[in-house]
Amino acid sequence: MGKKRNIIVGQSGGPTSVINSSLAGVYKNAIERGFNKVYGMLHGIQGLLDEQYIDLSTQIHSEIDIELLKRTPSAFLGSCRYKLPEIHEDRDIYEKIFKILNKLDIDAFIYIGGNDSMDTIKKLSDYAILTGQTQKFLGVPKTIDNDLALTDHTPGFGSAAKYIGASTKEVIRDAEGLTYKKNMITIMEIMGRNAGWLTGATALAKTEECEGPDLIYLPEVPFDIDRFLVKVKELLKKKSSIVIAVSEGIKLADGRYVCELGNVGDYVDAFGHKQLQGTATYLANFLAAECGCKTRAVELSTLQRSASHMASRVDIDEAFMVGGAAVKAADEGDTGKMIVIDRVSDDPYMAATGIYDVHRIANEEKLVPRSWMNKDATNVTKDFIDYIKPLIQGDYPPMMVNGLPRHLVLNKNAGKKRK
Repeated sequence: MGKKRNIIVGQSGGPTSVINSSLAGVYKNAIERGFNKVYGMLHGIQGLLDEQYIDLSTQIHSEIDIELLKRTPSAFLGSCRYKLPEIHEDRDIYEKIFKILNKLDIDAFIYIGGNDSMDTIKKLSDYAILTGQTQKFLGVPKTIDNDLALTDHTPGFGSAAKYIGASTKEVIRDAEGLTYKKNMITIMEIMGRNAGWLTGATALAKTEECEGPDLIYLPEVPFDIDRFLVKVKELLKKKSSIVIAVSEGIKLADGRYVCELGNVGDYVDAFGHKQLQGTATYLANFLAAECGCKTRAVELSTLQRSASHMASRVDIDEAFMVGGAAVKAADEGDTGKMIVIDRVSDDPYMAATGIYDVHRIANEEKLVPRSWMNKDATNVTKDFIDYIKPLIQGDYPPMMVNGLPRHLVLNKNAGKKRK
């Protein structure tokens, strides 16, 4: 039986400002390597189970479209948070997936995502081996949280860090202009459930003309609210404007999230992750009561993952690179693996792709080393800054139309396949 030569790609989990650059890398390299059709799952594996997919040639018609796609934030194909059951728990769902893949003559399955998405690749590749299926399953790393194991960093992180660093400088400027004869405390809440890479990126704001945030709290170290209050009161004796960066996922020593001390919802996703929000608001209210001064909570929220107008060129280029590398790996027979980024050198910065068994990556987390935080865990060290700085370099200007960025948007009426 000849090689099938069709490929399908999906996007999963929280999007980033460069996730579509990886999609562009998959598409362009698949075409160049002679695949007949490149299908896109609409809303990841969950959409595929409903036979929602599209022929990407109906969406991408030119190099201009490729460039627009690379500059478009969010998941072009739509995303999902869907946890496949263990194979022994529900073989029917796997049989349904492979029936669809075989109907489409799929040779390679590429999934762009983070930890939970690599769990999907692991299970599908395991099932294929168990049942003698020939499809190849490859993961493409994506997450702004930068918490995937065995890769130096993940596409999406550099652009989010760049946006966070720039926004922190702007918040500091704004706050300092409003403190004539009065004190003000600003709390910035940054994404990152268990890993503080993004929160640490606020330290990039410390430059020749900016002091950077006064305190930075990462989720890797238990948060002591009493010591926090002492620190803030000491700072108020020295300066009128204080800016503090906190991770959404900081926890007390007893394991409770700080955001749970306030009024928050109880939404939990398919992977058991509780929605975290309200950390900055709770701490701002707490400090207002304890310090008797004006406080403000700032949540950068989804802008951290969608601000493509401030994307890092390094990040977009590497996102495209790992997408292409996944196609190459699948075409050469690899399966059950994830593409990684290996840092070759720091000065000048150079990186290359590598590949690892997804079983070593799925459901694992890479945290900020304690040695990259200062003694009392209220800031990050030079090693952290040296690690992150190369990843935010370069610009990738949007294509502007009437003063605003132009994006490539899915045409749902063109080539959509339904059950």
